Amino acid sequence: MEKNLSLYRSLLGSEAIEPLVQLASSLQGVRLVHVNSTLEGGGVAEILKEMVPLTKELGLDVEWVAIQGNEPFFRFTKQLHNLLQGQKIPEPDAASFRIYEQTNAENAVRLEDLLKNADVVFIHDPQPLPLLQNIPDRKGKWIWRCHIDLSSPSESTWDYLKKYIQLYDASIFSMKDFAQTLPHPVYFIPPSIDPLSEKNIELDEEEIHSVYRKFGIETTRPMVLQVSRFDRFKDPVGVIQSVRLARSAFPDLQLVLAGSGASDDPEGEIVFREALKEADNDPNIHLLLLSPDSHRIINALQRGASIVIQKSLKEGFGLTVSEALWKSKPVIGGNCGGIRLQVIDRETGFLVDTPMEAAQRIEFLLRNTQTALEMGLKGRQLVKEKFLITRHLKDYLTVISDFLKQTK
Repeated sequence: MEKNLSLYRSLLGSEAIEPLVQLASSLQGVRLVHVNSTLEGGGVAEILKEMVPLTKELGLDVEWVAIQGNEPFFRFTKQLHNLLQGQKIPEPDAASFRIYEQTNAENAVRLEDLLKNADVVFIHDPQPLPLLQNIPDRKGKWIWRCHIDLSSPSESTWDYLKKYIQLYDASIFSMKDFAQTLPHPVYFIPPSIDPLSEKNIELDEEEIHSVYRKFGIETTRPMVLQVSRFDRFKDPVGVIQSVRLARSAFPDLQLVLAGSGASDDPEGEIVFREALKEADNDPNIHLLLLSPDSHRIINALQRGASIVIQKSLKEGFGLTVSEALWKSKPVIGGNCGGIRLQVIDRETGFLVDTPMEAAQRIEFLLRNTQTALEMGLKGRQLVKEKFLITRHLKDYLTVISDFLKQTK
């Protein structure tokens, strides 16, 4: 969908756009590059898919590339991700570390001309982290952008990665709780959603109903929705347990677990099968494995849901929470990480730790529809003020401007 600044201005007001225009005017001619591990699937790709075109529209020279890797590489980086988020699993073996380092060295050869000539390079998450040391004659500033929950990482994994991170000129975390001690400037920038993306634009009732008919979901019965990758940290099994407990009060309650895979997440299929087993052919539990481009389908599911849940056990941010709040839906969120930035307990939804707590909150919201409506409206306002792409890009451009001023 083609978008331009005038559409953002009409939706959000000039006060959201003019700071962007002013910052961009001082950065003309600056070359920016974003590097992550996949061009589709997962929150980082979703953010960059919207942010890069908007950056270009402001007149800046920006490129987005993804590193390439084989299945052992992504299996290892998923293991790193889990260890950094505190999961108690075995540490990788030496061969896996060699694959990680060699894959990044090979990508550095492929991307060398682009990266060494950029003024600012954003490296997203651990997968492409060692690229920097393989570009010794780099021209610009390199910033590591961490999107995951680093509040309680495996010490040995963190120590290994820190030797790469400390070579960077700065790091960005989503919130202060995730920050680690580093020898360079550290910034805190929460992620965002794009209100004009296919996943967040307004939809008419017929399109919403057609999506529900397609998947056999009843529009006349209450429905709880969780949208996320099939990942154990998203706790799909716990969501199923929560809804089953809530059925003691609302026996006609439906559940939809919807998500897509990502090329950098080899565990998705395993977790999807675990959720299928827990669902046990229940006709009122719908597990939807969608393609990564199913944005309007997810939009429709969110708009038609009675309640949106994101019962994560660890969460760097949780874009699906902002998406639901933007659609004025109350959200029941796991009491962790970046969800706490968005779900203000008892105001924009509820924070929970267990399936029983989630079930109790589901029952409360279904019984108290006016309260649910008020929470949803507060949630939309919170997202408008804090978690839209215009604020996010303004923060990035401010960091870039600060760094480039320091080099003059």
